[in-house]
Amino acid sequence: MMRKLSLLFAGALMGASAMSLVYGAPGSTANAAGSETYKQLAIFGDIFERVRAQYVTPPDDKSLVENAINGMLTSLDPHSSYMNAEEAQDMRVQTKGEFGGLGIEVTMENDLVKVITPIDDTPAAKAGVLAGDYIAKIDGEEVRGLSLNDAVEKMRGLVNTPIKLTILREGADKPIELTVVRAIIKVKAVKIRVDDDIGYMKITSFTEKTLDDLESAIDTIKKQVPNDKLKGYVLDLRLNPGGLLDQAVSVSDAFLNRGEIVSTRGRDPKDVTRFDARPGDDIDGKPLVVLVNGGSASASEIVAGALQDLRRATVVGTQSFGKGSVQTIVPLGENGALRLTTALYYTPSGKSIQGKGITPDIKVDQPLPPELQGRDLTRGESDLKGHIKGTDEGDTGSGSAAYVPPEPKDDLQLIFAEQLLRGEKTDPAFPPNPDKAVLNQ
Repeated sequence: MMRKLSLLFAGALMGASAMSLVYGAPGSTANAAGSETYKQLAIFGDIFERVRAQYVTPPDDKSLVENAINGMLTSLDPHSSYMNAEEAQDMRVQTKGEFGGLGIEVTMENDLVKVITPIDDTPAAKAGVLAGDYIAKIDGEEVRGLSLNDAVEKMRGLVNTPIKLTILREGADKPIELTVVRAIIKVKAVKIRVDDDIGYMKITSFTEKTLDDLESAIDTIKKQVPNDKLKGYVLDLRLNPGGLLDQAVSVSDAFLNRGEIVSTRGRDPKDVTRFDARPGDDIDGKPLVVLVNGGSASASEIVAGALQDLRRATVVGTQSFGKGSVQTIVPLGENGALRLTTALYYTPSGKSIQGKGITPDIKVDQPLPPELQGRDLTRGESDLKGHIKGTDEGDTGSGSAAYVPPEPKDDLQLIFAEQLLRGEKTDPAFPPNPDKAVLNQ
């Protein structure tokens, strides 16, 4: 049985963030701790020593302290956390957009790691790894029993170090042993495709490389389709869990000539930061449709909200995840880092999407395949225990199904977006709202 649901939601539930990497320090406006606070800290110290001395097995002091810190932070909201040194380094790797690895896109199927595709000109491709291969062992260790994240971590590592993969391949009468030498893998944050007269761009995450990849994608599309034949662009933000705040601002700015993109508001009423668009539209005013679903979170919602509010794009799909908070990363030296929610963000019209999400201009549901029907795939910020209650959050909450078909021919949301751009009569199953369909700036 395929285990793909974890992939659908892992980003939205665990990695979704609009992170500010302008490293902060504890706020100077915080009230000084009173005597009662110090009494509570003394109680913590007493309990800590009691556990160390009398627990049935000797506990690990470091784990006790880390878990205590995380307990304090997770009681605030689902996105504040403590990262030890290893986790902080992993976060830096993810936001940088490159790492030491093999160069394969993978999923989990039948308890094995399945190769979706090897990336061109990477160690995996050069070693002979093929799409559809199943990785059964990594350096001799069975993959069965590992989570997908654990398996991926084992395949990543220092550049120029070897790793042995045991592969099961259809048509091969025995397992194939391959040795692959890790190299720097640069993750493409933007994938593109040209569908005749429409440019399609899918942003998978907001890393340090996202704007550069987007500008490169737009240039490529312009070279492939003459300007007089190009009907417009589809910007696909589905299943995008978010990332860096500054990249979300820059991506929005790429399509805008003017206007406020987003504002962030912190604890102090005076702590308001606004980000405005600069002149220059990278797609020269061509029509733009943005696709969102329940897997579109945080930085994705900043982009969708800005383009929607400023009437630069038509948003199509289903309700987005609804994560409207910003986390600041506070470095703690060799002790890792603190990820702390320090602000909420607001769209240009002043709306908070925290616990609500982006409501599409045109709702288009994506039917589930037979193997997923009957399951509740709806996820959103409002479902998370202890989430910050949004000012505009209603009883219906946020989020929707986070599913995108692997084949474009089965992707009804994409099909509708292209129909809209071409001005074709849409299928009766997709009743558009003409009052909200805005294809030009």
